[in-house]
Amino acid sequence: MYMLNKVSIFFRVDASASIGTGHVMRCLTLADELVKHNAAVTFVCRQLPEYLKQLIQSHHHTLLELPVWAIDNDSPPEGIWSQEQQLKDVKETINIISEILWDYLVVDHYRLDHVWEKEFRNYTKKILVIDDLADRVHDCDLLLDQNFYMDMNDRYVDKVSAHCQLLLGPKYALLREEFRQAHLKAKPRTTINRILVCFGGSDPDNYTGRVIDVLAQMDLKNIAIDVVIGAQHPARDAIEYLSERNNFSCHIQVNNMAELMLAADLAIGSGGSISCERCCLGLPALCFSLAVNQIAILESLHHCGAIIYLGSSESISLEILHDSLLSMIEDVDQFEKISTHAFELTDGYGVERVSYELLAA
Repeated sequence: MYMLNKVSIFFRVDASASIGTGHVMRCLTLADELVKHNAAVTFVCRQLPEYLKQLIQSHHHTLLELPVWAIDNDSPPEGIWSQEQQLKDVKETINIISEILWDYLVVDHYRLDHVWEKEFRNYTKKILVIDDLADRVHDCDLLLDQNFYMDMNDRYVDKVSAHCQLLLGPKYALLREEFRQAHLKAKPRTTINRILVCFGGSDPDNYTGRVIDVLAQMDLKNIAIDVVIGAQHPARDAIEYLSERNNFSCHIQVNNMAELMLAADLAIGSGGSISCERCCLGLPALCFSLAVNQIAILESLHHCGAIIYLGSSESISLEILHDSLLSMIEDVDQFEKISTHAFELTDGYGVERVSYELLAA
């Protein structure tokens, strides 16, 4: 086994329709920051969509692709791979990264736990795990969970060792530079002149379309609507058509999300990484959970007054959205309080904090 001269870091992360693109996107944000600290970054991924492969490579990171598996990667994200599957992934990962002692390993993967992680103790000096679920045991030196939970200080009890450093809460949110800059310009919202509809980078059940249908039935003539979807959205053509017909602005695979959020007064969307982005800019939101792992996050944000949680995606209806929008429009004091509470949760410097802790001796 031989050493690399530069600080060497490899990321083990995947994306799929069920787990979304957020894992890759937040790892990419961290990777870009680490490069500023003389790091050489390699991504190890299996069965990534082509546009995500191109995105990683466009940021000048190395991408190593694992063999295609005949496995259902789109099963519910809570499903951990069996020990046999994890050890198979270990073998294939070691084969592809070669016999190198890497400085750091970052793993962001719902299917992997301590079974996988402990196998890399001889191949890396330090392991950082990025997690949201707190549903499995990890063998790592640092654990990052950037989400806000009412019980976030207790979630990983008995799930990591005593020496593991916990980086918990939106203070450590992995947000891009554009959000840090936009945070400096953001102000509490007091009126609703522009609404942003976005259900993240993956919306396989087209909740975006359902919200557009509802908004189209409402009398919102004085309110502009921005709709944001990914390039691979399954109903892209239909959403573009509906947006044009209703005079909504449709944005595809944007690279200026912070700008769109800063311009908006209210968001309608889901949980996930986008929650931290909205909070960073003090953007009030009406939120629906699209997956089980989003419920606790959105309930906690609702409890602390940073969003309005309207329930699961099945709750999307004309009546609920109509009543919630009217409440936001009519109760100016409450609307401004939500914006202020959200803004106080994160300042956009999380990626710098995480990089410092990871690279610290």
